[in-house]
Amino acid sequence: MMLSPDQPDSDLPWGQSDAESVLHDMKMGCVSDEPMEGEGKRGSLAPQALSREEKRRRRRATAKYRSAHATRERIRVEAFNVAFAELRKLLPTLPPDKKLSKIEILRLAICYISYLNHVLDV
Repeated sequence: MMLSPDQPDSDLPWGQSDAESVLHDMKMGCVSDEPMEGEGKRGSLAPQALSREEKRRRRRATAKYRSAHATRERIRVEAFNVAFAELRKLLPTLPPDKKLSKIEILRLAICYISYLNHVLDV
């Protein structure tokens, strides 16, 4: 059914009172304190209502988790540094006790390996 601006309200399938009652019901439904069907209380955050990401975020926010994570990271970095120190001992440099950065150690290792391959091929 097409509505035109000049069509009288009496021709419409609903009356003025119906529109007002629908508007009133909509307003009351929007500001109602009672939860609608299928809605829980919005203030409470039940564990099943939290998303997987939210659960993960909350678990990571605890001091115990942060402390354990920092310990694991410290152990990982120490192992990484030990591996670089062992690799550094195997590389010839002049002077032998020269301090090298990690990238310098890697580049020197690449050059040294290619030199050893060249020596074996000759």
